[in-house]
Amino acid sequence: MNSFWIILFHTYVNKLKTKSFLFTTLLTVAIVLGLTNIHNIINAFDKNNGKEKVAILDETGQLYEPLKKQVSMINKDISLTLYKGSFEKAEKAVEKGDYSAMIQLRYNEEKLPEASFKAMSIADSALFTDLQTSLQQVKTVLAATKIHLTPAQLQKLYEPVSIKKVALEKNAKTEEELNQARGLVYVLLFIIYFSVIMYANMIAMEVAIEKSSRVMEILISSVSPIKQMFAKIIGIGLLSLTQLAIFLSIGYVSLKQNMESLKEGFFGVTSLGDIPVETISYAVIFFILGYFLYATLAACLGSLVSRIEDVQQMITPMTLLVVGGFMISMFGLGKPDSSFITVTSYIPFFTPMIMFLRVGMLNIPAWESFIGIALLIGTIVALAVFGARVYKGGVLMYGKSNSYKDIKKALQLNEK
Repeated sequence: MNSFWIILFHTYVNKLKTKSFLFTTLLTVAIVLGLTNIHNIINAFDKNNGKEKVAILDETGQLYEPLKKQVSMINKDISLTLYKGSFEKAEKAVEKGDYSAMIQLRYNEEKLPEASFKAMSIADSALFTDLQTSLQQVKTVLAATKIHLTPAQLQKLYEPVSIKKVALEKNAKTEEELNQARGLVYVLLFIIYFSVIMYANMIAMEVAIEKSSRVMEILISSVSPIKQMFAKIIGIGLLSLTQLAIFLSIGYVSLKQNMESLKEGFFGVTSLGDIPVETISYAVIFFILGYFLYATLAACLGSLVSRIEDVQQMITPMTLLVVGGFMISMFGLGKPDSSFITVTSYIPFFTPMIMFLRVGMLNIPAWESFIGIALLIGTIVALAVFGARVYKGGVLMYGKSNSYKDIKKALQLNEK
């Protein structure tokens, strides 16, 4: 058993010290910090502190004040200024950067407001949309006045219909709980997706590198290939947990410090606070099982190639399985209770992501998740037994070997 632990820690320590691992870790940490501090970063580059100054040329002498009132209700970061100069001077002020844009207000033939919007670039659709919405509100009020509607009648007309969502299913989640679960599942699905792809690829590359350097010939003379395979899988598994622990701890601390500024974006719609322990437990279980499923498959496929450049071609179908599971999960975020999602959650290669989606978003019976976990464990065991036989023969195969027909050759070598 000593040889198993030696290979395990050798794999872990060697990968931990590589420049590529350190660079990837630092780069990802920088990305995590950047995403959680995105509001502060944007403000640092914005010379107006996030404020948009807009020059208003009011030809009517009546529309500026109503428009200003509506804009302040929609977006407080838009500052309107009544421009007293000529149209040409207003254009030059925009060109100089004194204003983000200018609007010329006037009445049409029906004595209702219309406008011209000018800016250096019309790529900023958010500013235009807010101004358009505000002017539309002003127009609605003026039109209502012309047909003698009172403010109360106008408010009643535009009052949204009240529809209360009620789930008849026992213990069904409320809208607030679903939003919270959706945010958590969305984040964790990305973690599972990228982790499985990255670390499974790492295992396949590790095996191919050792074969290309002929180190494998020395290893198999002293350690059984099965021990090698599982030592590498667990070693890189520990490496992945180390890296994820760094990402999550830094991300959590940074997120907590910047939660106020992030409330208006993603975290304002999908809450990540008060995460249920049960959901976190399922996330850990499905992450570990998903890792072992794809890691075993990756080690088996990696043993069939002798050149590093052939690895990506060999593991492409495996990568497509992960991508397929992820895409189905993204669809399932909107319809987690659909029959398609239910059926695919029991397909072992999709189970880590899709069954976790169902557990997080729905109140499914415990036996359903246990069946998914049992199917995953059974598939991992079957794949481990088969993969170990392929690995044992595959590590002895050299030369150009990038076809799935080579699995038969590997099995034949294993029997000798």
